[in-house]
Amino acid sequence: MQTALVLEQLLNGLQFGVMLFLMAAGLTLIFGVMGLINLAHGSFYMIGAFACAVVAAATGSFWLGLFASLVAAAGVGAIVEVAVIRRLYGRDHLDQVLATFALILIFSEAVRWLFGDFPLYLNVPSQLGGAVALPGGVHYPIYRLMIIVAGLAVGLGLYLLIARTRLGMRIRAGESDREMIGALGVDISTLYTVVFALGAALAGFSGALVGALQSVQVGMGEPVLVLAFVVIVIGGIGSIKGAFVGALLVGVTDTLGRIFLPQMLAAAIGPAQAAGIGAALASMSIYVLMAIVLAFRPKGLFSAQD
Repeated sequence: MQTALVLEQLLNGLQFGVMLFLMAAGLTLIFGVMGLINLAHGSFYMIGAFACAVVAAATGSFWLGLFASLVAAAGVGAIVEVAVIRRLYGRDHLDQVLATFALILIFSEAVRWLFGDFPLYLNVPSQLGGAVALPGGVHYPIYRLMIIVAGLAVGLGLYLLIARTRLGMRIRAGESDREMIGALGVDISTLYTVVFALGAALAGFSGALVGALQSVQVGMGEPVLVLAFVVIVIGGIGSIKGAFVGALLVGVTDTLGRIFLPQMLAAAIGPAQAAGIGAALASMSIYVLMAIVLAFRPKGLFSAQD
């Protein structure tokens, strides 16, 4: 029974980690190429979730909603880059933080004005309902497995895009020497818009996938944004590989900690106290993990050049 519980929670941690990777990959890509600290990245997560919920409710198709999440997040991201972010590249990080924090407030109030304060609910598609039997007697939801597979597929696609395509070559060059690729005739403004829209689309896609597991509501992106920053610090700022490894570490550490720390403490201090203390320690565990990694690898597990 304990083995089945461990396997189930490992899968939950993997699913959580994959979701964090979709958020962190876009965030670290934007910072690596543009040098931009984007606090509004969580807003694209929220926009993707709302777009998916609204389109799925209107059409009855979750898959159309999923496509709408990509289009809406990428479109809004491109507009924001052209209208606001483009003016921040030459400014210091404090200006970037203040401006993108203002965008959080603007997006939250705009979504509240459009859809109200009440949460929306997104149903799991009927094709992905139910559970599948896994070794060890575990019955795991098919939809959560789909999230894992979709996240891994997106990660592979992102790797191939960065490593094997002309756009990826320009993105890598932009990380290393943006002035030089500009001198070689690459349109830096267009490249930045494409990268920003890509990062926003990844966040929106993540929000749409998770929206079927929890309610879709205003402000849902901010808690995930904090974890995404932890992921990129652990993995290494600007590294897609680091974002992937860091996201899995954070997802598994957080999930296993919330389940097993209260159980471990219960034998010593009693179930009632163990539940509260264990939950607090579990919340701290990912930050302890970050501190340990930075103590030995101050730039994270992987640098952008790895």
